[in-house]
Amino acid sequence: MEIRLFSHSIKFIASLIFAVLTTFSMVRANETAPETVSEAVSETASSAEVATSSGESNAKEKFEPTTMIMEHIADAHDWHLWGHTSLPLPVILYTDKGMEVFMSGKFHHGEHDHAGKHYTYRLVDKKKIKIVDAAGGIDEAATKNLWDFSITKNVASMFLSVIVLLIIFISVARAYKKREGKAPKGLQSFMEPIILFVRDDIARPNIGHRYAEFMPFLLTIFFFIWFNNLLGLIPIFPGAANVTGNIAVTFVLAFIVLIVVNVNGNKYYWKHILTPDVPWWLYPIMIPVELVGVISKPFALMIRLFANITAGHIIILSLISLIFVFQSLAIAPVSIAFVLFMNVLELLVAALQAFIFTLLTALFIGMAIEEHH
Repeated sequence: MEIRLFSHSIKFIASLIFAVLTTFSMVRANETAPETVSEAVSETASSAEVATSSGESNAKEKFEPTTMIMEHIADAHDWHLWGHTSLPLPVILYTDKGMEVFMSGKFHHGEHDHAGKHYTYRLVDKKKIKIVDAAGGIDEAATKNLWDFSITKNVASMFLSVIVLLIIFISVARAYKKREGKAPKGLQSFMEPIILFVRDDIARPNIGHRYAEFMPFLLTIFFFIWFNNLLGLIPIFPGAANVTGNIAVTFVLAFIVLIVVNVNGNKYYWKHILTPDVPWWLYPIMIPVELVGVISKPFALMIRLFANITAGHIIILSLISLIFVFQSLAIAPVSIAFVLFMNVLELLVAALQAFIFTLLTALFIGMAIEEHH
């Protein structure tokens, strides 16, 4: 195992996460972009507790499992810890009058507006920040010029994953320098089999003799997805974030794969796309089909990761909701048993999705650099 592999991996981690964080913030800022299931309301399972209705002081609100589920898989401007306790996160806004930076605690969970230097801001539905006019309404014209680069819960979680991955790779690289030629020890012995697995079972069979060029990229993809999948396995506990269950994040990952594959494509790869071996009169049909194939492959990566991770969270939270839907502790043992089973299954899914994403990435790269025979 070459030490150089780890140093290159560290560089790829930093560049990849920077791209993810930047594009993720810009996707969230675009008001015209379609909303996803992971962009719902925020807060905790306390919203499922009984509340007093307007007409009857002792009446209970009907439990809405959909609302509770969306709360837990959504992004938020604060990092919820427990109960009504949360950690405020930085709000970074760019307006036509300049930059605004303040903490999300100024909104008091969306209950109050915040008067900034340039505008007054309101947190709408606990997810979108809009500008308030003098009359107290939403100024849609000014809001269109508002760009939100806030450090949300998902972004903060990615920063956490960056720190952990860098610590792991730097410590392992140092261990190889100090223990050159010796058997692996400690964290080094845990990481080496996984890295060898990515090399021998993913990179070599699918890329061929040029596999070493793409190993840092493949390792970064694999560990980034795997670690964030594991973080997202605990959406009902404090501090958890649904990073890989957010389609903006999977979109950026898939887009990076698209760039890497097509930049490294050789002349035979592009010849197959632009001048396929078919009669010339079929070109108007074949060329668009081939170009669609170029886009559809990373698109499939994006949807597969997003859908599988989000579906797992929804299933677990749905099973927990059964206790409140039936309003009986008798259903609790059955519900908890299935939740435990699903959590164990999701441990497998977390690694499996990282493996599949990395495997298909290596396959696409191998198809792009394959020599003509």
